[in-house]
This record gives sequence, C-alpha cells and structure tokens, in this order.
Amino acid sequence: MAIMRSALGRARGLGSAKDGFHHWWIERLTAIALVPLTLWFATGVISVAGADYAAFAAWLGKPWNAGLMICFISAAFLHGKMGMEVIVEDYVSPRCLQLSVRILLNLMAFALGIFSIVSVLIVALGG
Repeated sequence: MAIMRSALGRARGLGSAKDGFHHWWIERLTAIALVPLTLWFATGVISVAGADYAAFAAWLGKPWNAGLMICFISAAFLHGKMGMEVIVEDYVSPRCLQLSVRILLNLMAFALGIFSIVSVLIVALGG
C-alpha cells in the first residue's frame, strides 16, 4: 500500500545537516596551517638527520620546536580525520556501517594524536 506523503515529508532527513560549511572551513584552515608547519617540520628533520637521540632530544627540548611539533601533529591529525570523514560519508553506503567507521576513525585519530603529543612532551621534557 502506497502511503501518501508530501514532497517535504519525503525529503525530510535527506537534506543538509547544517554543519557542512563549518567542516569545509576547518579543513581549509588546517590545510593552510599545515603548509608552514610542514616546511618547518621538513627543515627540522633535515637539520637533525644523522644525529643521535641526545641531539634530537635537545632540538625537540627547545620550547619553540616542541610547541610547533604539537601544532603540526594536531593539525595533521585533525585534517586527516576530517578528510577521511568526507570519504566515508561519500562512499560507505549502509548508514550503520558509515556510523561505525566514523566512530572508529574518531577514536583512532584521537588516540594516536594524544599518543603522539605525549611522546613529544616526554622527549622534550627529558623523560
């Protein structure tokens, strides 16, 4: 039996979630932030290439370098997570699987980001 529904009733739940612009904007901001941070990171890695752990720890122990490394890690994980969310939303069709993958993606990004930041702090603070 066909149920009579209006066009609005059929479209309800299929439209904008009202957060697309925010997602797009944060993705662009992290991309812009990653340009100088990546250049700094590449320069830093080249400057300590071939050095021993003590030299690397001394380099990372400088507050400027530790702070930029934490910014780099944070921006990279946030940008990567948001990019993967877009891929999941576009290409994973069963809604329950999409939700499961997004939850796993958020947990992994958060856990790996925290692990990375704590690792930087341990090395930088001489632990």
